[in-house]
Amino acid sequence: MISTTPALARDIDGKAISAQVLDEVREEVLALANQQIYPALAVLLVGDDPASHVYVRNKLLRAKDVGIRSLEYRLPETASQAQVLELIAQLNADPAVNGILVQLPLPASIDEQAVIHAIDPIKDVDGFHRENVGGLVQGIEVLTPCTPSGCMRLLLEICGDLSGLHAVVIGRSNIVGKPMATLLLQANCSVSVVHSRSVDAPALCRLADIVVAAVGRPALIDASWLKPGAVVIDVGINRITSEFGDRLVGDVDYASARTVARAITPVPGGVGPMTIAYLLKNTLIASQLQRTARLDGALSVSAPVLG
Repeated sequence: MISTTPALARDIDGKAISAQVLDEVREEVLALANQQIYPALAVLLVGDDPASHVYVRNKLLRAKDVGIRSLEYRLPETASQAQVLELIAQLNADPAVNGILVQLPLPASIDEQAVIHAIDPIKDVDGFHRENVGGLVQGIEVLTPCTPSGCMRLLLEICGDLSGLHAVVIGRSNIVGKPMATLLLQANCSVSVVHSRSVDAPALCRLADIVVAAVGRPALIDASWLKPGAVVIDVGINRITSEFGDRLVGDVDYASARTVARAITPVPGGVGPMTIAYLLKNTLIASQLQRTARLDGALSVSAPVLG
């Protein structure tokens, strides 16, 4: 007897794919070690936000796993912006430091943008500096934001060639939405960005072969938003409280969407692991870019010495 039960979407296993990325990084780090080159990542944490402490610990553990040297700097909640900027200047000038990550959010008394743009662009492993953002738009080889880069790897694993596909990005943040749309354009997708002022967002999404949800609203997107067979990348991480206790959910109603989609990222276990993997890949890329710049005699705008 032939089953009439609809097939459910394939889960896109971010843990498994991120492990592949980490293996690739580990191999390259080992090859560099044979040349007496040791990539290093500096992580700066300001304040006592519990979630930030967890994120930093996970990043440092993964760095150790792949052989990247990690340097942790902690400043108290009361640290001034001047103190943070002074530490960043020291790290910019340190030839032994290849990547600089400032864990966000920062205390309200500190201007995040001033801190982000104080990081040498060639050490900006978050890919948030204006020079890296501009270079991404222009198609120049720069350090790109980790989450969108990880999402692209997931899409390439599932879809292969993305040329000609219609992608809808839900959300227009500087961290995910805008760089995600740019990377999809570079992969020759037709791209629409849906946001709070879009008219009939569900109808726009139903045109998409690929949906990337990064809006920060739990379970906003359900099956009614999706074209049958769409690939769904759920970037959202929202903590909700229910009768079953606290749990993490995405921006996509997973149970509903997987009855329509071809493939979907679960939350947790989808995009999250890819973000850390691409942070470490960016550290490796930063090391390579710095060596090339040194060989070419080029100096960074922000720092007189490169690692």
